Amino acid sequence: MSLKVKYVGVLFWSVCMGLFAQSKSSIIPKSYIAYHTAENIKIDGDDGDASWNKVNWTDLFIDIEGVKKPTYNTQVKMIWDETYFYILAKIEEPHVWADIKDHDAIVFYNNDFEIFVDPNGDTHNYYELEINAINTVWDLFLTKPYRETNVILNDWTATGLKSAIKIDGTLNNPNDADKGWTLEIAIPWTVYKKSYFEKNVPNDSFWRVNFSRVNWDYQITNGKYERKKNTKGGYLPEYNWVWSPQGVINMHEPEKWGYVYFSSKEVGAKDTFEIPNDEKIKWKLYELYRAQKKQYKATKTWFTAIKSIEPRLMIIDGKTIKPWLENYRFGWTISVQSPFSNKVLFIKEDGRFFSN
Repeated sequence: MSLKVKYVGVLFWSVCMGLFAQSKSSIIPKSYIAYHTAENIKIDGDDGDASWNKVNWTDLFIDIEGVKKPTYNTQVKMIWDETYFYILAKIEEPHVWADIKDHDAIVFYNNDFEIFVDPNGDTHNYYELEINAINTVWDLFLTKPYRETNVILNDWTATGLKSAIKIDGTLNNPNDADKGWTLEIAIPWTVYKKSYFEKNVPNDSFWRVNFSRVNWDYQITNGKYERKKNTKGGYLPEYNWVWSPQGVINMHEPEKWGYVYFSSKEVGAKDTFEIPNDEKIKWKLYELYRAQKKQYKATKTWFTAIKSIEPRLMIIDGKTIKPWLENYRFGWTISVQSPFSNKVLFIKEDGRFFSN
């Protein structure tokens, strides 16, 4: 078995915890307005560029399930121009350490910062970046979430990515206390293009985005940091701290990620963004999807009537939603005509969302 296949197998195991757990209905995805900048942003791991000082931090990160407050603070800022999506992450950490140096290694075996991006919001064909405190990058492309049979392109490379780290303290020194590290990133829009001529810069539109911070308990062995082990020699589980809570210990449910609205207004200006009502219908469609998956897991058969999945009236912002279930030989589709936009919204048995 090749080393990269082993990497993928480990990743698959790590994200499948709680795969079929239902989300908490009270969790609403976070949103953030990323403003346009005309400034030439220098990627040096610092927030010295004037544009960074004109935009707000996100809310502090929360535990992935949306309940516990993390031990250390994490916040993010975002801006954009016609070439790059810029991200600044401020990571509080009294023990800054890292030892993974190879590109596309399993970076989350160190404390790391992770970025997840789904440009069109269909939960398929999305992107993941992981970076540790010595600027080692793991970049990968996923055709579907792990709950479905998917393909993971570990060889995919975010060509043109720029990233830099600034450490407030000393790296890999267990004899003192640090304040943390700052990560500054410029992701070219071109890495998200599906075709050569596609115009994919999201001007005055939103993408689904989330951020995760993996943090490990540590121990010192021969003067070096390493992940802490239990009395049986196994590693203690990691902490997962995120911007927009998932409700389950699984980052790979893209329908729960946050909303980043890329405003054409310049940094320093003020804009507004509200999550569209069609997105709220989409959340409900994914509840129906998860109920169907749970039914199939238990019985190896799908529900064939929408009332078997959801017997109650579905009401969103005062409007009654009437889903329609169509069954096929190898699957099904649930569709809804939105009373807000008149678009027909669909979800398939493999979890892909689309509209007409």
